[in-house]
Amino acid sequence: MNTKEIGIQAIKDEAEALLDLIPKMDDQFEKAVELMLNCKGKVIVTGVGKSGHIGAKIAATLASTGTPSFFINPLDVYHGDLGVMTKDDVVIAISNSGQTDELLRFIPMVLHTNIPIIGMSGNPDSLLAKYSTYHLNVGVKKEACPLNLAPTSSTTAALAMGDALAIALMQRRNFQPQDFAHFHPGGELGKRLLTTAQDVMRSEDMPILSSNTSLGEAIMIVSEGKLGLGVAIENGKIAGLITDGDIRRAIERWKAELFNHVVSDIMTRTPKMVTPDTKITEIQRVMQKYKIHSVLVVNKQNELLGVVDHYSCMI
Repeated sequence: MNTKEIGIQAIKDEAEALLDLIPKMDDQFEKAVELMLNCKGKVIVTGVGKSGHIGAKIAATLASTGTPSFFINPLDVYHGDLGVMTKDDVVIAISNSGQTDELLRFIPMVLHTNIPIIGMSGNPDSLLAKYSTYHLNVGVKKEACPLNLAPTSSTTAALAMGDALAIALMQRRNFQPQDFAHFHPGGELGKRLLTTAQDVMRSEDMPILSSNTSLGEAIMIVSEGKLGLGVAIENGKIAGLITDGDIRRAIERWKAELFNHVVSDIMTRTPKMVTPDTKITEIQRVMQKYKIHSVLVVNKQNELLGVVDHYSCMI
């Protein structure tokens, strides 16, 4: 077996381990989700070694999807960290064998505080399973490791079960993209979901014209504006909008007679307008729905504040 085949087999082994989890998904999973959903405190995830690494990732995923959560190493509890736990919390304890000594020494402390435990192990007959409020079986037939020693398939299974918990909680909480952005303000998605029209609109050197502007002059204004449009203003209010597409169609229609016409002959009298606090994700939805490239940003008095075009939304 060559190197590529070895890699492929490892992926197949782990994929099979994940599929084998499905028959193990019973009412314990549903009860665990319900317990976490009704938790008035925090979800505290714990584990030792590789299970600890998986636990840290699970805690991070839960925290970023609306479930207050953090990871704690059970070894740290013996040095004062037990003080962060309250009776309103829920503990997720992860151990492939369910018999990890450091974890089992931590469990009595949790039980003494009357904190419910969601155990996650590959052994439903383990001590961890016995003392858990609910137990999630993440057992695998074998590790992807050819020696069947290094945690590979087992850690993948535990990670997938953690993701399943997080996703189920997201659905139960009706967690929305804007909620995700709230927990990820520095990421690309967060930036897109939190950015508003006033953050990206162009508000200077606007291509302003009147309804009576001749189309010949309008062509110059639209060209100089470099937005592909001109905004007709009457008495300080928006009267309409013309685009370079409107002008091209007018040329095709009227040819040499184009210069006998004015802006009001071709302008759209009900252009799409948004408020300054409209999210750019909503602006993009409007652009896609109406197949337009720009929207006007206005205040409550229907006065022009700026223009947001397709390129402004590409952040």
